[in-house]
Amino acid sequence: MKNYRIVFFAVLLLFIFSFCNKKVQTLTQGNWRGVFVLPGNEIPFSFEVKEKSPGSLSVFLINGSDRFELSVVTLQNDSVTIPVDLYSAVFKAKIEGNTISGRFIKLGSEKPDTGLIFTAEAGDLPRFSPKGENPSVSLDGSWDMLFGEGADGKNYVGSFSQNEMMVTGSVLTPSGDFRFLEGVVRGKTFELSAFGGSTPYLLKGEFSTDTTFTGEFITPRSKTPFSGSRNSKAALPDSYTVTRMKQGFTTLGFSFPNLEGQPVSLTDEKYKGKVVIVTILGSWCHNCLDENAFLAEWYKKNQERGVGIIGLGFERKADFESGKKSLGALKTRLDIPYEILFAGKSGTDNVSVALPELEGFAAFPTTIFIDKMGKVRKIHSGFNGPATGKFHEEFKAEFNALMDELL
Repeated sequence: MKNYRIVFFAVLLLFIFSFCNKKVQTLTQGNWRGVFVLPGNEIPFSFEVKEKSPGSLSVFLINGSDRFELSVVTLQNDSVTIPVDLYSAVFKAKIEGNTISGRFIKLGSEKPDTGLIFTAEAGDLPRFSPKGENPSVSLDGSWDMLFGEGADGKNYVGSFSQNEMMVTGSVLTPSGDFRFLEGVVRGKTFELSAFGGSTPYLLKGEFSTDTTFTGEFITPRSKTPFSGSRNSKAALPDSYTVTRMKQGFTTLGFSFPNLEGQPVSLTDEKYKGKVVIVTILGSWCHNCLDENAFLAEWYKKNQERGVGIIGLGFERKADFESGKKSLGALKTRLDIPYEILFAGKSGTDNVSVALPELEGFAAFPTTIFIDKMGKVRKIHSGFNGPATGKFHEEFKAEFNALMDELL
């Protein structure tokens, strides 16, 4: 019996010693290149790991000039967990030196998500390899683009800038844009990708002539054919004509709770006699993030002119506490100084019920401009973000001209 006890305690001490001396691995600081592994395709993305304080790391997803911070990085032995707060998702991976591998998992969905397989390697590695045939065509400029085929096809606009083999740009849609795309042109083919924390996507195409191309838009759930033709005057339909007030209505009459649970409406004293911007948004919507980043900065500079802004948040879930959490994260991340209200669950039908005066609602975000008398003067669908270049600058000019007129 005594010998058994000696052996037992020896094994226990060995286990405790091994556990206590097991080194917790960390993420190498600096630039990383990752890839999402799909059947038949890989979607590359870029990020940076940076120490924000001793023993605390942040990860920055990089797309063009945009750096989307993931500020909670949890290390445990050889594992790392990185939540993506605004998009209810998480990275879970194993660390092996300068590489990690694991899954990107969406949370809160009705069906459990098994996640996307991804791997990543530390180092100053390009998103796409610059090796290969030199470009024989140019993607630079504006393009009419058709996504889908036949009567189901949707007309979008491509806007790209090419420097030798490297190309950046975006695709504009009536509801917003694809944000910062980055890639390469090799010979007559091109590839561009983007990942800002929500859904990764990839555009692969090939030129049939110098002014036309075809290709595939690839996401983890779908593949959509597209075609393009060069058009220096390519443009979407007028964004001010998509959503409108129903006949006989000129004002909005909503009342929704703010993040403290207090009801807010346009008839509140703080909005009387002011020009008011009402933006319909969702924390899950990357174009809404771009628009509210723009509005937050604009409001800080112009709030003394007699203007108010109200955000109406439509979230993934219908309960207030869930909406408070997600919209609160959005408000904090963008340092939004105006009221954000919880208006209900996302979906065009839900917006139509919550705001019955509207007709033809089709896009998150949608922005409503109200004059000092409370009358709706204009409604703008979608948002051309900073990735769209000249289209973003045109929007800002139109926005400021309209606000100057109303004020």
